[in-house]
Amino acid sequence: MTGRWGRLIGICTVSLLAAGCGGGSDFADIEKFMQDVDSQPARPIPPLPPFEQVEPFAYQASTKRQPFEPPVKVTALEKRPDGVKVEPNFDRVKQYLEQFPIGQLTMVGTLSQQRSEFALIQDPEGGVHRVQVGDYIGTDHGRIRNINELEIGLVEIVPDGTGGWVERARTVALGGEDA
Repeated sequence: MTGRWGRLIGICTVSLLAAGCGGGSDFADIEKFMQDVDSQPARPIPPLPPFEQVEPFAYQASTKRQPFEPPVKVTALEKRPDGVKVEPNFDRVKQYLEQFPIGQLTMVGTLSQQRSEFALIQDPEGGVHRVQVGDYIGTDHGRIRNINELEIGLVEIVPDGTGGWVERARTVALGGEDA
């Protein structure tokens, strides 16, 4: 019984579709409307409104605190601490890995050759470099002090905020975690 009903529904559907598509071209009313619209003259485009000259504005608060920055309390140091003065050597030739911040360098392993210990450092571009104690890495004048299987110990020379420099200990652990 299902086959008969299916055939009957199919025949009815095809008949309705054929009836909807037939009837010839009864587009005379649309064609007349299009001819009427085309025969009318085009409406003029209204002129643009006059341009108003705006007076230039000079921003006077560029030297003040930005509105979205929190206020910072600045206290001047009365006296700099005495002791060994630290300053980076600006006259030496920079090594390749000094162009990358420490956070972008990853320790990927170690290597021992003839009683010398080396660390393998991967740069952000994917290159792997061999470094040893005494080499410099990072943008903060970081000099490697020790190397073991799990981390590289280095000392960076960073500005102290008062025009001087201070040493800061830092480690780069195997796998990229740094402290």
